[in-house]
Formats: sequence, C-alpha cells, structure tokens
Amino acid sequence: MNIIITKVKNILLLGVFLTSQQAIAEINVFTCEPEWKSLVLELGGDKVTVFSATNGLQDPHQVQARPRLISKMRDADLLVCSGADLEVAWLPLLLRRSGNPSIKTSSNGYFMAANHVRLLGIPKSIDRSLGDVHAAGNPHVQTNPKNIQIIARALVKRMKKIDPSNAQYYQSNTDSFLTRWKKSMRVWKQKIKAIKGAKIVVQHASWDYLFDFANLEQVALIEEKPGIPATSGHLSKLSKEIMVSSAEIIIHAAYQNGRSSKWLSERSGINSVTLPFTVGGSDRATDLFSLYEETFEILVEAIKK
Repeated sequence: MNIIITKVKNILLLGVFLTSQQAIAEINVFTCEPEWKSLVLELGGDKVTVFSATNGLQDPHQVQARPRLISKMRDADLLVCSGADLEVAWLPLLLRRSGNPSIKTSSNGYFMAANHVRLLGIPKSIDRSLGDVHAAGNPHVQTNPKNIQIIARALVKRMKKIDPSNAQYYQSNTDSFLTRWKKSMRVWKQKIKAIKGAKIVVQHASWDYLFDFANLEQVALIEEKPGIPATSGHLSKLSKEIMVSSAEIIIHAAYQNGRSSKWLSERSGINSVTLPFTVGGSDRATDLFSLYEETFEILVEAIKK
C-alpha cells in the first residue's frame, strides 16, 4: 500500500515539475506594432506572453520611450518589429535603455520582419530635405498578406531557437495558421479581381505592398514630402490633377489625421475612405484575418460605387 502511495506521489510531483518547466519555457515577446503581436499569438498560443508598444490608432513612426516600454523590453526574450527604419526614431533608444542582451541586434531575440521579404519603394537617393524618407525601402510590409506567410515561417524558426522545448508546439501552430491563411488569401484574391487596376490617391506612402498584391495603381500622393502635412497650395493643385488622372478613391490609414483626404474628396468629388492599416485600426479588425477581410471589403465597396 505504501509503495502505491509513493508511486502516486511521484507521479503527482512529476506533473507539477513538468507544468513548472513549461511555464518557465514560455517566451516573453515585445512587439513594436499590433500586427506582429497578432502573428506571435497565432504561432505561440499559450506558450507566449506578448506586449505591443503601439496600438492600431497610433503612428508607429513616432513613439515616446516611456519607462513602461523600457521595463517591458527589459523582460523580453524576443523582440519583433517591422524594421527597415520604421522605428528608427524610438527603438534604438529603448534598446539602449533596456540593456537587455537577449534582444540585442546580433541575438536570436532580435527579429525585424522587413529583413525577410522583398522591400519595395527603395529610394534612388537619400536626402532628408525630401521628408521622412526610409533608406531601406517602404517598411509597411504587413499590408501584403503574402508577406505575412513568409514572415511567419521565419519567425517560427526564431521562436524554436529561443524555446526548443516547445518547438513542435510552435511548428504545429504555424502549420495550422498557414493552412488557414492560404485559404483566406484565395478568397481575398477572388474578391479583389473586380477592382484590378483601380487608380488610388493615398495620403501617405504606406500601401506599396497592398497595391502589389491587389494590382492597384497609386496615381497621386497627398503628402508633398513623406511625413510632412500637405500645404493648401499643394492640395489645390492636386485636386485638379487627380480628376484628370481618373482617380477612383482616396485612402488614408486609421491612425492618420484624415483632414487633407476629406478636403481633397470634397473639392474633387472623389470618395475618401479610411482603412484600418493594422490590427486594432477599427472595431472589426481584431486579428490579422479580420484586418484583411475588412480592408478588401472597404476597397471593393468604395471602388465599385
């Protein structure tokens, strides 16, 4: 009888030990933008704790290095950001102040999404007088769903290196995510066939990757210089130009001030719409799947009017 009780105790102790080991193996992830938080949760499930430095209604170019962000970064095992200089105004400062060796640039814990996809919009020359020019190329890689699946494959490899004891779990989650993602992409591709070749006016050069996926054409940019609000003179000139170009809609991201887009819409008669841009950019865009579903739904409805 004592032998049986001892064995039961040993089994219970083993269960407690394994549970505690799994808790220790959990990855603490600091993400710069909500889209990467959503992706990490898809791949990591209940083995990850994820924090995002920004939300869907916040400009990812401009973030204050607040003490809370520094504290969160100190505890991180993995840093996931867009890269390509999107966060250049604030991320290097946070990294220095956190002093966390696990996420330094040469470590497995440092992951920049833009490093794993083909970058568009690479400038021919760099001149800061031209505005907020990204030398590496357009950093808003999340606007093309094809990039999401490429980045997911690269990210899971990094997660498995950081937490090898849960490697099979992360891979299984990733395989499931990619299966669902490919199915959704087929649906989205079919939906956007009706707007192929549509001519779009954009407030900020955020949409190169989306337009590449959906075969849309950018015919005008509201910002005279990247990151700098348009002058009234530029807007007046643009209102005439876009009518000649047969532009069909004007778009801006939810985090941007849409005043210029709305003014241009009223002056030109061309419909203006707001796209969520990232997870949390609207009430409906609660994850990566609903982000794209709403984006394409808004575009198709606006262009077909």
